[in-house]
Amino acid sequence: MFKVTILGFDQAYASAITGVLDIFGLAGVTWQRMQGLPIHPLFEVQIASLKGKSVKCINQLELNSHVSIESLEKTDLLLIPTIGGDPIEVLRNNVALLPHIRKHYALGADIASNCSGAFFLAQAGILDKRMATTHWGYAELFKQLYPNVNLQIDRMITEQDNIFCSGGGMAWFDLALLLIERYAGHDIATTTAKAHVIDISRGEQSAYASLRTKKYHQDVEVLSIQQWLEENYAQKIVVNILCKRVNLTSRTFVRRFKNATEQSPLAYLQGVRVEAAKKHLEASSHSVERIVNLVGYDDLSSFTRLFKKHTGLSPSQYGKKFRR
Repeated sequence: MFKVTILGFDQAYASAITGVLDIFGLAGVTWQRMQGLPIHPLFEVQIASLKGKSVKCINQLELNSHVSIESLEKTDLLLIPTIGGDPIEVLRNNVALLPHIRKHYALGADIASNCSGAFFLAQAGILDKRMATTHWGYAELFKQLYPNVNLQIDRMITEQDNIFCSGGGMAWFDLALLLIERYAGHDIATTTAKAHVIDISRGEQSAYASLRTKKYHQDVEVLSIQQWLEENYAQKIVVNILCKRVNLTSRTFVRRFKNATEQSPLAYLQGVRVEAAKKHLEASSHSVERIVNLVGYDDLSSFTRLFKKHTGLSPSQYGKKFRR
């Protein structure tokens, strides 16, 4: 059973704590109960705070902690919820939490933050030269305070090494589902989403949240191409094919695609193919060479370079680390 620890502190979002407690605690439980299947809880979930004190959330709800963060020896995942109050004030009042974040990062735990919880990770120094995201409303403040962080404010979720960040305040369920999938596989994540009536929005062959967030625009033609790329990424694709599908000139199409997604069509396609390859590496027994072919590449070495650029690992390393 995987251990999930939620870091508790005053002025946190209550829902970013209690929601995570529910969704992790009921993974492998609710859907199975509904379907008359054996129940298999997969996660042990707990709140940890300084000295084990109760936590007064921003909505004045008071939550009891299960353990003190000082006594926590090891956890698989340490999750920092949304800061509901002023981030600078909350950080100032919780400086004592920072060494514990660094400790569990050094021990190899996955470290995740929701929304403005990323301020804790940045203040702890573990986001330097790494990708991160936070609430769009805090983007400028975050950039001013932490210029060494590669802030991707358009992203709903960022993932680099064993550090995960999610965007706006209620993005905790996006983050939780991604992490449930990381530990327990796609089927458990999907059934957990269904049981809680949550739109997982990550079909088996579609990209993760990085692509979902780039659909929050109003360019209908670009949206149609994004959807088509996610369904047909294994084909041989050139820009002219995409232009013809929406009756635009190459120059106009590329400009509009970049304006809408902040990526070129080629970069977007590469991202889709990398995420598809990750799915195969996690869930199938295919060879790396076969997976490279399945996602639309012929050249193993060039795709390996692309994959490593996106994930920090070679396809073989990724498969060994995450295949379940």
